[in-house]
Amino acid sequence: MSTFHLCFLLLLVSFATALTTNQTETEIQALLSFKQNLHDPLGSLDGWDSSTPFAPCDWRGISCYNTQVHELRLPRLQLSGPLTPQLSKLTNLRKLSLRSNSLNGTIPYSLSKCRRLRAIFLQYNSFSGYFPQEILTNLTDIQVLNIANNMLSGTISANVPSSLRYLDLSSNAFTGDIPSNFSGATSSRVELINLAFNKFTGQVPPSFGQLQQLEYLWLDWNMLQGTLPSALANCSSLIHFSIQGNALRGLVPSAIGALPSLQVLTLSRNNLSGLIPLSMFVNVSGTSPPSLRIVQLGFNSFTGLVSPKPGFFSALQVLDLQGNRMKGKFPSWVTNVLSLSVLDLSGNEFSGKLPVEIGGLVKLEELRVANNSLNGEIPAEILKCSSLRVLDLEGNQFSSDFPAFLGGLRSLTELSLGGNYFSGSIAPSFGNLSELETLNLRENNLTGVVPEEILKLSNLSSLILSGNKFYGAVPSSIGDLRTLKFLNMSNCGFSGTIPASIGNLLSLTTLDLSHQKFSGEVPIELSGLPNLQFISLEQNMLSGDLPEGFSSLSSLRYLNLTSNAFFGEIPATYGFLQGLLVLSLSDNRVSGTIPAELGNCSNLEVLELRSNRLTGGLPVDLSRLSHLKELDLGNNNFSGQIPEEILQCTMLTSLLLNENRLSGSIPDSISKLSNLTRLDLSANNLTGVIPESLTHIAGLRYFNVSRNSLEGEIPARLGSQFNDPSAFAMNENLCGKPLYKNCENVNKANRRRKMKKLLLMIGVAIAGALLVSLCCCCYIFSLLRWRKQLQAAASGEKKRSPARTSSGAEGGRGSSENGGPKMIMFNNKLTFAETVEATRQFDEENVLSRGRYGLLFKACFQDGTVLSIRRLPDGSVEEGAFRKEAEALGKVKHRNLTVLRGYYAGPNVRLLVYDYMPNGNLATLLQEASHQDGHVLNWPMRHLIALGVARELLEPGLLELDPESSEWEEFLLGVKVGLLCTAPDPLDRPSMTDIVFMLEGCRVGPDIPSSVDPTSHPSPA
Repeated sequence: MSTFHLCFLLLLVSFATALTTNQTETEIQALLSFKQNLHDPLGSLDGWDSSTPFAPCDWRGISCYNTQVHELRLPRLQLSGPLTPQLSKLTNLRKLSLRSNSLNGTIPYSLSKCRRLRAIFLQYNSFSGYFPQEILTNLTDIQVLNIANNMLSGTISANVPSSLRYLDLSSNAFTGDIPSNFSGATSSRVELINLAFNKFTGQVPPSFGQLQQLEYLWLDWNMLQGTLPSALANCSSLIHFSIQGNALRGLVPSAIGALPSLQVLTLSRNNLSGLIPLSMFVNVSGTSPPSLRIVQLGFNSFTGLVSPKPGFFSALQVLDLQGNRMKGKFPSWVTNVLSLSVLDLSGNEFSGKLPVEIGGLVKLEELRVANNSLNGEIPAEILKCSSLRVLDLEGNQFSSDFPAFLGGLRSLTELSLGGNYFSGSIAPSFGNLSELETLNLRENNLTGVVPEEILKLSNLSSLILSGNKFYGAVPSSIGDLRTLKFLNMSNCGFSGTIPASIGNLLSLTTLDLSHQKFSGEVPIELSGLPNLQFISLEQNMLSGDLPEGFSSLSSLRYLNLTSNAFFGEIPATYGFLQGLLVLSLSDNRVSGTIPAELGNCSNLEVLELRSNRLTGGLPVDLSRLSHLKELDLGNNNFSGQIPEEILQCTMLTSLLLNENRLSGSIPDSISKLSNLTRLDLSANNLTGVIPESLTHIAGLRYFNVSRNSLEGEIPARLGSQFNDPSAFAMNENLCGKPLYKNCENVNKANRRRKMKKLLLMIGVAIAGALLVSLCCCCYIFSLLRWRKQLQAAASGEKKRSPARTSSGAEGGRGSSENGGPKMIMFNNKLTFAETVEATRQFDEENVLSRGRYGLLFKACFQDGTVLSIRRLPDGSVEEGAFRKEAEALGKVKHRNLTVLRGYYAGPNVRLLVYDYMPNGNLATLLQEASHQDGHVLNWPMRHLIALGVARELLEPGLLELDPESSEWEEFLLGVKVGLLCTAPDPLDRPSMTDIVFMLEGCRVGPDIPSSVDPTSHPSPA
């Protein structure tokens, strides 16, 4: 019997071991599948190997109990990828912690099969999709569920198990009602509910009041509505309740402030109203010590607060009531809450003086009462608040001399006195505020100069001095504020030049020097500020080219140079500023065109170039500015049509193109700009009708098309929407309301005007035809009369002198022709009629050459004489001048010049008579390489001709040079070099170096390489 028991026991052990071994193998495969799905850049899972002695219990992040996996913990290892459904095979898993990785995909619903799971930590990943409701339904032992900071969506409709203690669904995209179905709510052990930063809607469930152990309830930044349920006052364990950033309305239940354990109450940024109950500030029960430490009720619609009776006790440390509608005197009872460290009453309507008792708040670190109506002087007792770090009195009505005593608050890091009525100079004692980081003195009546002590505050990061009455130049020592990030000195009266030392402020992000009297150019040093995002220099007297260096500021978001005297063109390199949101260059002297590269500023929202001297067409590249909202190009010289492409900027709210020279019609597609509120096309040359589709722009608030050449009827809806006639005025052919023109009358007038134009055109055409006909008749009549005169002259001359001799006396100057003009001959006698006959009446077949000085004819007379007759263009030379020049030429005798034999100066006819040259002239031989007896002019012959011409230039009166002088040698040298430069082959021509060498060394010929001496080559033929 004992042997049987022993065998049975061994069998059970073997069976259990087999089961355990089988379960271990299943878990190993599940974990390896989990690893296979992930990207592990750090190699954290490299040790996961099934061959290890105690796999998987000796793997990183794995904890086991009785060889079974109980915990999987792999936080902050940069793991990415989806979760495998195989994790459901870890049936004994108690804790799953994969937080702070980059896991994605959906959360597998199979996790709901891990029935023993108690804690799930999947926060700070990239999970998306719906959250499996089965996890809440099936995991009855779950205590912690944290899936915050993912991208999960959908609703939470399942019952929340009573075992759950911590539920964190914050920073996702969950929608629907807040889950209120907590199983056994009265026995629920939930201690923390965080549903903040989602999209939950509806009301705060009153059933939350049954959660007796609830300590932390965070419902911030959802879309909750309704009122605060008073049932929340039953959450007796509540420590921290925050529901800011919703749309709650109504009154705050007084009982909530009386919760015995409540320490933090945040209801900011809702629509709560009425009076703030006393329980928010003091302990009203009297049965327990006050618990509230932090009360934040800012940015609501509260109208007042209930003042406590004397002798109250409060433990408040932070009281934030900013941004409400509370009126009346400053609540002086607050000065009795000695535990206060932060008091914020800014943005209300409190009036009166700041009580001197404020000095009793010795623990006060922040006092913010900005944007109220407080007046009087700042009480000197505030110096007792020695721990004060922030003092914000901006936007009140304080008035006095500059409060120099504030320099004694040595712990101050932020001091805002702007928007008051302080006067005088900035006290040098402010130089003692060595911890100061922000100094705001804007919009006061301060005068004088900026003291050097202020410019030695080494921790200063924000300096705001705008809107005062300083004078003089900005001290160059401002460049010593090396930690400065924000500098606003606008509208202060400073003059001179912008200090180049500002270029030392390498941390500067904002620079506002607008509305001053600065002159000169922008220092190039500003282009070296790597963090600069905001530049405002408008309304100064700055000049020079637009600063191209700004294109290196890759962080620049805002650039305003309006109303200065900048000139030049817009730098194309501004296209590198891809992060630029606003570019304003209006009211300068900028010229040229808009560079196409501006289309690369893909984030640009505002482009203002009004009142410059820009020209050209509107560049289509602006259509690439998909975020553009405001485009102002008015008062320039742009021309051409409005491009259809620019209408691709669908986010445009303002389009101002007035006072240019744009032409064409108004594009019908403007109606696609559905966000447009302002459209100004006035003072252009636009034609056509106003598109009916413009009435489809629902949000249009300003519209002006006056001073164009538009025609037709104004669309009825557009005319009724903009019933001011000035919006359509000075368009001659435009009619309809709101203009006082009846379209029928305008149409009749247009028809009459068109008929008049047509008749006028017909009349002009007929008159033109008659004029042309008359001119033709006159021309024909004159031609016939001239021909008759020529024939009569020729017949008369033949009767009187039928033959000619080839010689005559020198004194024979000419012969008359029936009393008309004479043909003047210097050696022999010719008549005009004989000349006409010899040229066959100047026939085209007798033309020898044509030139700018008329035609050269070959004249063959009856006696065999051959002469050349040049007929000058009709009317080219006045008769007297012609005779004088011809007489002078007749006296010139030279062996290289053709002899002038005579001339004729008749009505509209000018003739010159030369000897006939059968071989042409020198120009023909040189330029056209004409043949002479079969021989072509080669380069040596050309060389001799050039030398001969040079020698002839030495004739008296032509060129006064001594053939024996050095000037003559230099002249011949120049002629020879010129001949070398005219070699027919470009490769044979001398280089510029050779030419310089020849001219300077006075050597030509043997000293020059033969390749550049054309006289050594044969004829170019």
